[in-house]
Amino acid sequence: MTALPEGPDTGTGSELLARGELRVIGRISTASNVTLVADVTSGDRTLRCVYKPVKGERPLWDFPDGTLAGREVAAYIVSQSLGWGVIPETILRDGPLGPGMVQRWVDSVDNHTEDGDRLDLIDIVPSGVVPEGFREVLQAYGANGEEVSLIHADDPRLLRVAVLDVLINNADRKGGHALEGLDGQVYGVDHGISMHEEHKLRTVLWGWADEAIDDGLMADVLALSRVASGAVADRLSAHITDDEIDAFSARVTELLERPVMPRPRTHRPIPWPAF
Repeated sequence: MTALPEGPDTGTGSELLARGELRVIGRISTASNVTLVADVTSGDRTLRCVYKPVKGERPLWDFPDGTLAGREVAAYIVSQSLGWGVIPETILRDGPLGPGMVQRWVDSVDNHTEDGDRLDLIDIVPSGVVPEGFREVLQAYGANGEEVSLIHADDPRLLRVAVLDVLINNADRKGGHALEGLDGQVYGVDHGISMHEEHKLRTVLWGWADEAIDDGLMADVLALSRVASGAVADRLSAHITDDEIDAFSARVTELLERPVMPRPRTHRPIPWPAF
């Protein structure tokens, strides 16, 4: 996300997002869909958030019109059902431009300040120069024709995001969609094109391909499987179709049967642009 002036943040619950007065204060101009920055206020509590009105969604050939906001909420439901908290609080509600997705704003670490220039969780480095603690995803050419490598951190917080992407069938895990929060958590944002019944996994987090997923994460997936066709499916049914819910349950089962990070299996495994 583009850095914006910080606003007051004195409450962080879904209740405040749902019931507070929503006031738009700016727009993220780099987003492909209308993405607004807002403050939601109730009494003396104010929380910064992102508001994506349904009417501002750009039509896509492979996703039904007007469904992206609901898919964001569906992805949040899966994250919460796993107990991971990877996705910030996300709801559907009315707003100044009509119904839309509202999500708690994440204040993220800035690694490119005057005091230093640390690599981001997902970054670009000169080709073959992969720092310790990072994994190479691919080699490519930069804007000026230079050879570069796309890398991501070998970080368990980021791995959790990657596993979530497999389960929600995320078609758009760009470099800028994984945020290192000031609270030490790594968050995933922008899940509007997820939860499709057809395989559409596109991500920059391929560095763990073919590697076994650790037992701790798989224990959470197992717990999710026990409610995926019951309580979780009931919550998802307000946002995605029955076929998409069935496909989600099948992905959970498939991961349990083979607890290994997948390899790319389409001709376009990385979203474009990658950042």
